[in-house]
Amino acid sequence: MSSTRTRITEEADALIYRMGFATTSFGDIADEIGISRGNFYHHFKTKDAILAAVIERRLAATRALLTLWESEAPDPAGRIGRFIDILRTNRSKIMQDGCPVGTLCSELAKLDHPLLDQAAEAFTLFRVWLSAQFSALGHPDADCLALHLLARTQGIAVLLHSFRDPAFLERECATLHHWCDTLAPPPRENTACSSSP
Repeated sequence: MSSTRTRITEEADALIYRMGFATTSFGDIADEIGISRGNFYHHFKTKDAILAAVIERRLAATRALLTLWESEAPDPAGRIGRFIDILRTNRSKIMQDGCPVGTLCSELAKLDHPLLDQAAEAFTLFRVWLSAQFSALGHPDADCLALHLLARTQGIAVLLHSFRDPAFLERECATLHHWCDTLAPPPRENTACSSSP
């Protein structure tokens, strides 16, 4: 990817996060970077092409983040904790503009946009990764637990954006950490055959 195309994608990502996809224009992005409209159109012909590049950039960042968590935390519970703490890490951004994944998916759903499924792939990446962590802890309902945690964190992000209350965030993160700490693996069933019915 050329340096100009990379800069356009990065700036489009930031503007779409702050302003929304529908209200972000070619002109907004070009003006932020300081390039001519002709140079801009050389790299992206349509707004949807920019959106596709932004989504791919976000997906690549999500994959890299999951890989980082794998290396930072040696056990599944610790990795789940890293996921919860992303709310704390991004507190200021969430308070100002909401969750980047959630806000984009909500907007694209309202627009019935054809790139909604690609944008929602970020949620799928988190879901599959979390499910693998819960499965490693011995939970057969790992996918349900992954969806539950995703739903809780998205709800927290929405309310944090609405109320802008850091104390609320700290209480909710502490509650989620406690839930994970007490989520003991289920007892293994005795598979030995009984001698009597």
